[in-house]
Amino acid sequence: MAVVAFVLGRFDLAAMNAAILGALLAFLWFNIHPARFFMGDTGSMSLGITLGVMAMLTNTALFLPFFGLILVGESLSVIIQVLSKKFRGKKVFLSAPIHHHFQGLGWPESQITMRFWIISAVATTLGLVLFFLARFA
Repeated sequence: MAVVAFVLGRFDLAAMNAAILGALLAFLWFNIHPARFFMGDTGSMSLGITLGVMAMLTNTALFLPFFGLILVGESLSVIIQVLSKKFRGKKVFLSAPIHHHFQGLGWPESQITMRFWIISAVATTLGLVLFFLARFA
């Protein structure tokens, strides 16, 4: 979103996103596996809301599923699990959200985290490519 805001000339939003990015990078730098402290729902929900607000302020809400693919996937896995249990009486996943399903399959936490980072990087790159194609086409 920092790149999008910068390209659109919204330097105030770009600076805010850059500050958030710097804080997150520092959090990750000092919190490599095994984690010493957890962000929790308060931090992750506020970051997700900020991402949504930034998408609306830059008028790029349709690109948000690319920028937050993991967030969308985690939410959809919970929705699918709840609806399946309610209407079919069976679970689709071992546990929801989906990262707990992968843990239940025996994947180590670090493997899940790294694969989610890779998926997120690829989806974000695709979202930026689509943004630039839409902007300059």
